[in-house]
Amino acid sequence: MPALSFDAVTDYLRNLLGGSVRVISLAEHGRKDLGGDLKSFGYGNPVFIEFEVDGERRRAVLETVSPSSFGHDHFSDRAQSILWEHGAFNSLPRHVPSLASGALLRTGALLSTGQAEEFFLLTEYVEGEGYFKDLDRIRDAGAASEADRDRARALSAYLSEIHHRKKQSPQLYRRRIRDLLGHGECIMGLIDNYPERHAEVAPERLRRIEETCLAWRWKLRPLTHRLCQVHGDFHPWNILFRERTDFTVLDRSRGEWGEPADDTTCLTINYLFSSMQHAGRLEGAFEILYRTFWDTYLEQTNDRDMLSVAPPFLAWRGLVLASPVWYPHLPPGMRGALFRFIENVLAEDRFDYLNVNRYLR
Repeated sequence: MPALSFDAVTDYLRNLLGGSVRVISLAEHGRKDLGGDLKSFGYGNPVFIEFEVDGERRRAVLETVSPSSFGHDHFSDRAQSILWEHGAFNSLPRHVPSLASGALLRTGALLSTGQAEEFFLLTEYVEGEGYFKDLDRIRDAGAASEADRDRARALSAYLSEIHHRKKQSPQLYRRRIRDLLGHGECIMGLIDNYPERHAEVAPERLRRIEETCLAWRWKLRPLTHRLCQVHGDFHPWNILFRERTDFTVLDRSRGEWGEPADDTTCLTINYLFSSMQHAGRLEGAFEILYRTFWDTYLEQTNDRDMLSVAPPFLAWRGLVLASPVWYPHLPPGMRGALFRFIENVLAEDRFDYLNVNRYLR
């Protein structure tokens, strides 16, 4: 964290409030600084600012949020908290008002965000075709080429490479397993967005799946040594291929670190899904790609424990594919088969990737 300087605070207040601004003092934990920088300023340390605007004496408090394992692990968590507080403080009677929300830049400057309606992300444009187009082509033709097998191997090798980077942070691993259930984009969020009444999806069935996943959380919770670098949403719409095995990934989600089974199951269940659209089961070209991917990954990582943590991640991705919201027009019987897959996978301690079709029965 850069030092908080008189000059930076003065410039910020001048841009925010207009007029002539003079900072009189900065105070942290009872210590006033009348002219220098606050060298020890950091997350969670409030700074009391005394200043004048056009000769009028005023005071304010600049606060940050400390990184912690209580949902503040990531920079985005802390930004979310600050942005929420700015709006919420000012909507409650008798609450101390928020003057602005802002960001501390690497240079030590302060940037105001209080007038923002929405945030945006600007990325470079990259040429390429979504990998889902490959899967659609293979589904329609019923055949895969050697180039298709090369791509499956390349994707598997890519995950092997990024998963090799580990991180020691037990609390963060537990956070990611907790998010697997409770995050709005994950198991509970998906279940809450299923229709209240649907011919193929009874609420009791969803409740049983959720309760089984909760039991799985307690199985995975101690496995903190597995925390590694992940993509977090490694499905065919987030992979752009160019010539042969040259590809770029898009839209990394939910944090830098997580459980490697998140990525492997996210992609491989799509081989099953595409094959089910063609044949109602995993077979033929898609079985070759599926086996190529898993065999390559397990050979390169020797992570056989992956198969013991995969079930709840497969359940999560299965809930996406079976969702009437995301996929309202599945072939007859396919939604029911996906739910059988979810329930049967969760019922076993280890995912039998070599005999995946038995989970559809």
